[in-house]
Amino acid sequence: MGLKSALKQVKNRKKFRWKDCHYKSKTLNLFAKSDPLEGASQAKGIVLSKFQKEAAQPNSAMRKCCRVQLKKNGKTVGVFIPGNLGQKFIDEHDEVMIERIGGKQGRAKGDIRGIRFQVIQVNDQPLHRLVQGKIEKGRR
Repeated sequence: MGLKSALKQVKNRKKFRWKDCHYKSKTLNLFAKSDPLEGASQAKGIVLSKFQKEAAQPNSAMRKCCRVQLKKNGKTVGVFIPGNLGQKFIDEHDEVMIERIGGKQGRAKGDIRGIRFQVIQVNDQPLHRLVQGKIEKGRR
């Protein structure tokens, strides 16, 4: 390169940084744009339907899930229903609060493919307390 070539190297570094997919997605904020919760940790929505999803290999279970339409932007997402018999406390047109399941890089966790969210409240009642039998489901 030689003497006085530092400026050219700085320019090149700036230019070729855009070839790095991690830098590009972070700078252009692509995760938040494609995220149904729009960067929030939790969101409210209305239950459209309930369904079962088959677990990935080597497990062979039917995971209970539901389809939820978010109030804030109208997007529809698949949501996991945790707890033993937790699906009995969720009916269609109930208002639910959802959160991210977590996992690596915000991907689906465990053996439920394509499901990235889980229910935490039903009609402003905590789902885990309903499953335990500590409280009854609220009337709307």
